[in-house]
Amino acid sequence: MSELYASPSFGIALTVLVYWVGVKIQKKTGLVICNNMIIAVGLLIAILAVFHIPYDDYNQGGSIINMFLGPATACLAVSIYSKIDLLKKNWLPVLVGCLVGVVTSVGSILIMCRLFGLDRDMTVSLLPKSVTTPIAVAVSEGQNGMVAITVAAVIITGILGNLIAPFLVKLFRIRDPLAVGLGIGACSHAVGTAKALEMGETQGAMSGLAIGLCGILTSVAALFFNYLV
Repeated sequence: MSELYASPSFGIALTVLVYWVGVKIQKKTGLVICNNMIIAVGLLIAILAVFHIPYDDYNQGGSIINMFLGPATACLAVSIYSKIDLLKKNWLPVLVGCLVGVVTSVGSILIMCRLFGLDRDMTVSLLPKSVTTPIAVAVSEGQNGMVAITVAAVIITGILGNLIAPFLVKLFRIRDPLAVGLGIGACSHAVGTAKALEMGETQGAMSGLAIGLCGILTSVAALFFNYLV
């Protein structure tokens, strides 16, 4: 069995299976809390724990799937291009919105880590929590952070954004699709963008744009805030 677990095909098949189950349960129940990502991650952890499957063995295939995250994020450029005229008219609000989102995200993490007495390694690992995984990992590695913590923080942030974004939009009566998309993309990267695409084409395009802009700005901000850690 150990040879099976160490096979890249096993990790790929298991990942696809648990995600498929998550999607089916979400569609069947229709409940917000039954998010396919939450279910998939929970099932995956449970299976690895119950059957004593080493994470390194699973990751032989899991890492292959992870390689496609970058290209998948880049594909959002298609929806952004379809709204290029809107982007040209609103380039300043878009830039300022992403900048404020990054400063708020990175700054709040820095303050909270100081308040709770977390060490430098933990702090720099959490700083890029709101950007897409490939960028977050690169930022974390560049600051000698703990990549596992970074990835976990990114996943949790994305899932929370996916779950509560529609509620917050209604609560604060945000009707501008551009603002909705930028807010979701700046806070909850690709997982949140999936929800933004469900809300509308403009929301999805702006959310995808925010992923790229916030990724670049976070990389710069992390270098600056590193001197304060």
